[in-house]
Amino acid sequence: MLTAGLLTAMPTYAAEFQVESREVVDRKMVFATVESVDNTQARSRIGGTIAKLVVREGDAVTTGQHLALVVDPKLTPRLNAIDARIKAAVAQRQLAEIELKRAEDLLQKGVGTKARADQTRAAYEAANNEAAALRAERAVIEQQGVEGAVLAPETGRILKTLVTTGTVVQPGEPIAEIAVGRYVLRMMLPERHARFLKAGEKVLIGPRGLGVGEQGLGEGEVVLVYPQLDHGRVVADVSAQGLGDFFVGERTRVWVAAGKRQAILVPPDYITYRFGVALVRLKDDAEVVVQLGQAMPDGVEVLSGLKAGDILVAP
Repeated sequence: MLTAGLLTAMPTYAAEFQVESREVVDRKMVFATVESVDNTQARSRIGGTIAKLVVREGDAVTTGQHLALVVDPKLTPRLNAIDARIKAAVAQRQLAEIELKRAEDLLQKGVGTKARADQTRAAYEAANNEAAALRAERAVIEQQGVEGAVLAPETGRILKTLVTTGTVVQPGEPIAEIAVGRYVLRMMLPERHARFLKAGEKVLIGPRGLGVGEQGLGEGEVVLVYPQLDHGRVVADVSAQGLGDFFVGERTRVWVAAGKRQAILVPPDYITYRFGVALVRLKDDAEVVVQLGQAMPDGVEVLSGLKAGDILVAP
């Protein structure tokens, strides 16, 4: 009975784990910023005053969507003036047509001259062309009124509206800035890491928010390494899923490869914590204090306290 009691009191252990040193990718944590691949601007096509602004920052827009209305107060007086000139030209054409018919009748009766008929015909054609030219000029003014509508050039999201209702704008002046297309994480690394960075390299992306832990790491891929250094830093774009919900300009953490080195990795199940100290249990039932490094997909790095060949057990 005593022997059975002692066996019952003895702890039982899970599978053993043999410590070994292996090559791991040394990763450096940097901050990356969510950026749009392309930015464009919706611009005013005519000069005038912003009569209506129908979008604001953060709105999603599609190609051709109405963003604002620019009104030129001079267009209405110009239309009134051109209408009056058209009426005068039409009246002049009608008078020239009457004169032409009279000259042709006199020429047929033998009491008029061919020179007079030719003169009245030229006057009629000039009046007719004048009326047509004025109508074309009126169409141009009407088109200017239509072009007062500011349209979205591309599908995207409004980053910034650059005007308010009542603002006076000139032709070609930007009305709103739009983030177009897909989003990327843009990161900057010190120049010494440039040789480790290349297109197609996998990176680890931290969860949204800078104050959370390293759980829930996502994965991204370097899609572009810019050939020009920016103040001693190499710039690269990372493609990742789910960036459309981020704010443009929002920062997140990214772990990038910065070479390889030898390290000891231990599964998290073999590590216990007591009074803020990390401990592991050896096969001979001795507990060892270890200093932990960064968490990796294959385990937690142990900086000190263990050596290759040690055998660990987990209760």
